[in-house]
Amino acid sequence: MSEALPTTRLRIRRFTGGPFQENGYLLECLSTGKAAVVDPGHAADRMAAAIQEEGLEVEAIYLTHAHLDHVEGIPDIRRVTDAPIFLHPADQFLYDRAAAQAQAFGYQLKGELPAVDREIQPGTSLPVGEVALEVRFAPGHAPGHVIFHVPEDEVALVGDVVFHRSIGRTDLPGGDFQELLQSIREQVLTLPGSTRLLTGHGPDTTVDEERMGNPFLIPQTRGDEGHFA
Repeated sequence: MSEALPTTRLRIRRFTGGPFQENGYLLECLSTGKAAVVDPGHAADRMAAAIQEEGLEVEAIYLTHAHLDHVEGIPDIRRVTDAPIFLHPADQFLYDRAAAQAQAFGYQLKGELPAVDREIQPGTSLPVGEVALEVRFAPGHAPGHVIFHVPEDEVALVGDVVFHRSIGRTDLPGGDFQELLQSIREQVLTLPGSTRLLTGHGPDTTVDEERMGNPFLIPQTRGDEGHFA
């Protein structure tokens, strides 16, 4: 399925599918019509069809991380655009082993992945037309995981760092539970409470909703300190 999400400067559409029910996103700058793809997964064929039917100019393919369910649709997107692929270098080893990742789950990729073109650097911003995606480094689920924050639209694409009432798994290669909690504390919970979190799986949520209701993140009562287990 695909779903349009309400925003101000970006039109964001979510495409969900496959055995992992991964959420891939198509972002379009409303003022310029230029677009970017984030984490093209199993439903990327439908995303590619939308790009082609609407004649969108795709500037880039941005990856929050390189687990197989977030990269398997790249060949579909590359069939309709030659947009460069961006990835944090700490996840390059996962990207290079995407086929092996798939085999470990008894799964097969749609096709061979093209080479990554450019490195994502935390603390910088990436363009979608006139809109800037602020890059936040959030390892723990994967060593090179990043978050894309769009302050003007009060939205963040958080990949598999945090979900509605849950957090990313840390039992895969490169995962680290304590590092993930630190990333959530520093890179998610520091965002404005109303920020909508667009996740890699499941429904979207907000910073406040997860701060108060996520069983992994509920604060401990220690005066006014914001500690959590």
